Amino acid sequence: MDRQSIITYKESFDTIATYITGDDGNEQVEVWFARDLQSVLGYTRWENFQTAIGRAVDSCKSLNVSVDDHFREVTKMISLAKGAQREIQDYMLTRYACYLIAQNGDPKKPEIAFAQSYFAVQTRKLEIIEERLNDLARLETRDRLRSSEKQLSRNIFERGVDDRGYARIRSKGDTALFGGHTTEDMKQRLGIKSTRPLADFLPTLTIAAKNLATEMTNYNVEQKDLRGEPSITREHVQNNVSVRDMLTQRGIRPENLPAAEDIKKLERRVASADKKLEKVTPKLPKNEP
Repeated sequence: MDRQSIITYKESFDTIATYITGDDGNEQVEVWFARDLQSVLGYTRWENFQTAIGRAVDSCKSLNVSVDDHFREVTKMISLAKGAQREIQDYMLTRYACYLIAQNGDPKKPEIAFAQSYFAVQTRKLEIIEERLNDLARLETRDRLRSSEKQLSRNIFERGVDDRGYARIRSKGDTALFGGHTTEDMKQRLGIKSTRPLADFLPTLTIAAKNLATEMTNYNVEQKDLRGEPSITREHVQNNVSVRDMLTQRGIRPENLPAAEDIKKLERRVASADKKLEKVTPKLPKNEP
């Protein structure tokens, strides 16, 4: 997601937020109304958004969190033609409630993907939201690489290659991608323990490059029904060479990119922040505001 899109989405979510007074008479509780949130999240029909709210409420219950602290059904009056008015259903939602709604939405929609990060952090600072989006992008890219490598392992096992052969194929692919530097060479360059996966310390761009080459190998192994270690090795090496050529044409040499944060630490930090969110989110007042 580019920076301008992040700024635009942030402004949309900031604009529809409001504050009410908490039970102590001093604390200001930031809330969003579902009818406003529906539009910003890209839902055209209220009935569909009600379904998303229902899933979020179920998630809240499954986590043993009080629904009343974060979701409150309210009514609104809307203006009709000739000065008439009609009462409609709405919900008052805390930041945590909005987070659960976003988590139960389709992350392929950019509005939902942004909302998942926007509501997860207890700040409106653009830099913090952007950092969270970048962290999630790296985690998602790493997961895709794990998935494509598992598929490659299955594909080549079915075609007569054992675990040692799989390791050799991956290693030769790395050597091609990193301009002649082996997997162990790259671990030494980046200060990574030999027992840890190289990809856990690569920046998002390099992980995506490895994934693209692996996906290409999977596709051609299946489509061409390649069999045996030599033919699959040639395919995987060529795909990594092709991806490297694309990067170097843009002035990017994967072997020269610095190491990124250990993906395990990143996973723990994101999980910890999500777990603490409900505890630090101000609750709805017990009495109607």
